[in-house]
Amino acid sequence: MEEFQRKLQSEVENFKLAQKELEKVVNSRQQLDGQLNENEIVKKELDLLKAEALVYKSIGPVLIKTDLVEAKQNVSKRIEFISKELKRVDDQINTLEKKQDTHNENLQRLQQQFQQAQVKAAMKS
Repeated sequence: MEEFQRKLQSEVENFKLAQKELEKVVNSRQQLDGQLNENEIVKKELDLLKAEALVYKSIGPVLIKTDLVEAKQNVSKRIEFISKELKRVDDQINTLEKKQDTHNENLQRLQQQFQQAQVKAAMKS
């Protein structure tokens, strides 16, 4: 009986760890999604500008004059980087969800075994 309880407790802890890990990664994905949306909006705004338009880049408390072409390239590179990160995080989420499902199945199996062992123990008494 004690062995079942230890296994069950261990699996519960593993399940909780997997949940926390998944939660962190999902929060990270939401943050990346927000950054991607912001950069796509900036790209759309930059695409509306004429070639001779002045563009300024904020560096700390200072605005620095930047070439429009360079600004567009920087935003495109950021979008590309964030998109790759989103793909990586999505893969990580899928892996963690599978891991969590496995822990959940193990928990259910152990709970059933524990209940069966309790019934057998009660019948012996």
